[in-house]
This record gives sequence, structure tokens and C-alpha cells, in this order.
Amino acid sequence: MELEAAKMIGAGIAALALGGAGVGLGNLFGSYMQGAFRNPEAQSKLKVNPMLAFALIEATGLFGFVIAMIILFG
Repeated sequence: MELEAAKMIGAGIAALALGGAGVGLGNLFGSYMQGAFRNPEAQSKLKVNPMLAFALIEATGLFGFVIAMIILFG
């Protein structure tokens, strides 16, 4: 296998983290909205944990993107 083909395959595999981040964010905020609509009084208590989880999920997606770019252009 040529080096360029291996780089493309590796970058594609590393970019799968972006899809996982999208699914994770959809699950996270869907559940948050469901909980907030069921109990509006508890919305202020429910807000902190999803924001922390959002940052961690987004960081995972960004790490995958950075690794894919390093594989392609490094």
C-alpha cells in the first residue's frame, strides 16, 4: 500500500470521532431538554452537568479532527 493511501485511511478513521461527538451531543441535549420540559423548576440545577459534558464531548471531537489533520499534513 502506498503511503498516501495509508494516510487517507488513517485520517478517515481518526475523523470518525467527529461523528461520535455529534451523536453524543444529540443524546446529551435531547435528554437535557426532556428533563427540563418535564420539570421546569429544576432547570437551573440541571444546567451545570450538561455544559461540562458538552465541553468534554466537543473536546473529543476536536482531538479527532486535529489527529486527522496531523496524519494528512504532518
